[in-house]
Amino acid sequence: MKIKSTPLKDCYIIEPTIFADERGYFYEKFNEQKFEELTEMNGHFVQDNISKSSYGVLRGLHLQKGDNAQAKLVSCLEGKVLDVAVDLREDSPTFGQWFSLELTAENKLQLYVPRGFGHGFSVLSDTAIFSYKCDNFYDKASEGGVLWNDPDLNIDWKLPSEDIILSDKDQVLPAFVLKNF
Repeated sequence: MKIKSTPLKDCYIIEPTIFADERGYFYEKFNEQKFEELTEMNGHFVQDNISKSSYGVLRGLHLQKGDNAQAKLVSCLEGKVLDVAVDLREDSPTFGQWFSLELTAENKLQLYVPRGFGHGFSVLSDTAIFSYKCDNFYDKASEGGVLWNDPDLNIDWKLPSEDIILSDKDQVLPAFVLKNF
């Protein structure tokens, strides 16, 4: 497993070592001990979630606030997504900056999104199965988020706007302003 830094503080790309032959492949998807050693971040996860979405679905930008904040380790098990992380930690040197990465079933990359970040993804393939491990349990009362098309963030979701499919909740998330966090 290789850990690569992103331009955002504490946000990492995890690239597995893949062993392939005529039978198929094997790789270690996550190793808590190696992760903590290489990043000095907590790598203990308590909840695993899976979602399946069709082309054009955009989920985000979501986060959990306060004592229920969550770090996430995300990957795409089938298809292709554009994964986006936004640093919403006011005391961070990368506050208000975002990073995106294509996660695919083929590249098997993962993105570690620390607590205090907004997170979302758009589906670029016909369908996608998306996996995310969380280091804290979900709490509906702690939900927060930022509007997907906030002009100050200006995120390129790699989809034509007419193809984007949003939940009712994601259509009314607040704009990116300090008072929301």
